[in-house]
Amino acid sequence: MTSYGICIQTRMAVWDLSVSVEELGPEAPPLKISVTSDLHIGGVILKVVEKSQIKKDWSDHALWWEQKQQWLLKPSWTLDKCGIHADARLCLTPQHKPLRLVMPSGIILRMRVCFSSPVFRTVMGICKLLSESGKAALMFIYAIAGTILKLANGMPAFFADTPETEAVYKMLAVSQPAPAPETIAKLYRTTNIMEKAHINSRWLDSSRSLLQQGVKENYKLLLRLKYYTFHDIIPQADVVRLTQLYEQARWAILLEEIECTEEEMMVFAALQYHIGKVSLTEQIVASCPAMEDLDSALQCLEVKMEGESSADDMLETMTAPELHDYLKIFRPKRLTLKGYKQYWFTFKDTTISYYKSKEESSKEPIQQINLKGCEVAPDVSVAGQKFCIRLLIPGPEGMNEVYLCCEHEQQYSRWMAACRLASKGKTLADSSFSSEVQSIQSFLAMQKTTPTNNTAQTDESINTHSLVSPRYQKKYKPKQLTPRILEAYQNVAQLSLTDAIQKFLQIWQALPDFGLSYIVVRFKGCRKDEVLGIANNRLIRIDLSVGDVVKTWRYNTMRQWNVNWDIKQVAIEFDGNVNIAFSCVTADCKIVHEYIGGYIFMSTRSREQSDTLNEELFHKLTGGHEAL
Repeated sequence: MTSYGICIQTRMAVWDLSVSVEELGPEAPPLKISVTSDLHIGGVILKVVEKSQIKKDWSDHALWWEQKQQWLLKPSWTLDKCGIHADARLCLTPQHKPLRLVMPSGIILRMRVCFSSPVFRTVMGICKLLSESGKAALMFIYAIAGTILKLANGMPAFFADTPETEAVYKMLAVSQPAPAPETIAKLYRTTNIMEKAHINSRWLDSSRSLLQQGVKENYKLLLRLKYYTFHDIIPQADVVRLTQLYEQARWAILLEEIECTEEEMMVFAALQYHIGKVSLTEQIVASCPAMEDLDSALQCLEVKMEGESSADDMLETMTAPELHDYLKIFRPKRLTLKGYKQYWFTFKDTTISYYKSKEESSKEPIQQINLKGCEVAPDVSVAGQKFCIRLLIPGPEGMNEVYLCCEHEQQYSRWMAACRLASKGKTLADSSFSSEVQSIQSFLAMQKTTPTNNTAQTDESINTHSLVSPRYQKKYKPKQLTPRILEAYQNVAQLSLTDAIQKFLQIWQALPDFGLSYIVVRFKGCRKDEVLGIANNRLIRIDLSVGDVVKTWRYNTMRQWNVNWDIKQVAIEFDGNVNIAFSCVTADCKIVHEYIGGYIFMSTRSREQSDTLNEELFHKLTGGHEAL
């Protein structure tokens, strides 16, 4: 007996899918193709290309899902797996599109960039083209490294292709002429810390593509350094990067994005004047043999510009494990008129102790102050012979302000260097102490006035108002600024172009507010907005109403941080059971998350690893719940 069965054959339902094709023009209706849910993305593209009847290379094209604002980049995935139904609006569009990039120097480059990759990878591609070494200088979104590009005629091979591209390279590798005062006056300048905080809300998300963030073809975007760590810049190889870093620093000074004293402004103006002159005849070259990177170059420059320190001073600073001196101390407090009082001070390890006199230094000190984690800032006027150090020392109730006053610049250089190192947890025995002293002394020497001849005093080629910020344009007439700038110029006139640019960057890095990015936040349990300052090694809590530092937290004491994406709150735990939490007011918490994660990522990179990049680790530290 034979038994029979019945087999029911099922067929996938066929439905229409609408796909727009960019090449057909904005007015063309979408193409309708018949599909089934098990058709893969690659098959959809093939059907659309066949129906468009356009013969061209389609290899750079991909599908963009308009409603979901996402790319469909996995050709083997089916429509069902992607969640695409008949109501989906898809567009077949090129992944690479033209974009206008405004460089720190103000030059606008028009480039074809990838709109489908995460911005991180897109910036990597841009910087590989622009940089001789193929590395990105934390530009626009982050630090990026890559393989060494082949050089041709001393420039990246990409730029050596045509005379036009070679001309672009020369524009990027040479600092631009001093801007007209009218140009500076027209540009947007932040006037308070709140406006500075709003600027930081504009950074693009590193883990999402340009198109996902609303950036369209031919949009104009700024390419800027975001993270202020430069250990992988090689001056003799990274001419474009070094020049653009200088341009970003120069504009930060001219637009008053960072505060500096009047004497410092005159030095910055003199260096700009000198750089503008020597740029006409010189090119950036290595200032020392075997120079590894910008940090090494700056240290090398410090040794070359020793200033007026004697051999005895150098021997003392390099061998002494302690400092001993009579200094004056002042603690600004409300409702008190007490000024500076003199005591006998000792500096050992990271701690300052002071006594009533030298004779009593064998007894218990009046007070001991541990400077680890404190904020250190200069309060100096070389012309007025004022050499003070401002310390903000963390305490249970916030930051305690203390001023130390030195008698002369040699004493100031040693104590300032010791304070800077101690704030980072380093002692006087650290190898960088002597170079820190030399750096401070060389900068003080640059601020000294020197006699100049009448010809220099009346140099008509100096456009003084193009070299200083609007504050000093209003305060002084050109005939008042010219002699002061030329006096400072006498101290830098012998520098090569490379050394002058590096000196400018060195002084910029020494400014108290260097590298601080501001975000307005609301701390958990507080009723008023405050400012969070984010630096390369610490977070700073700032009172929004008066601008005073309330508290500082160092990254090296951080145990963990996380983001509650539902309530948009950042929570951080530090050593000693210190916990803080805050919501962001002027920016998305993802921006803060990227700042912290990015700086932690940079701290994991060594000079030896500067040619490689752990992209996966970067996304883990910065990507949040959307990390790749």
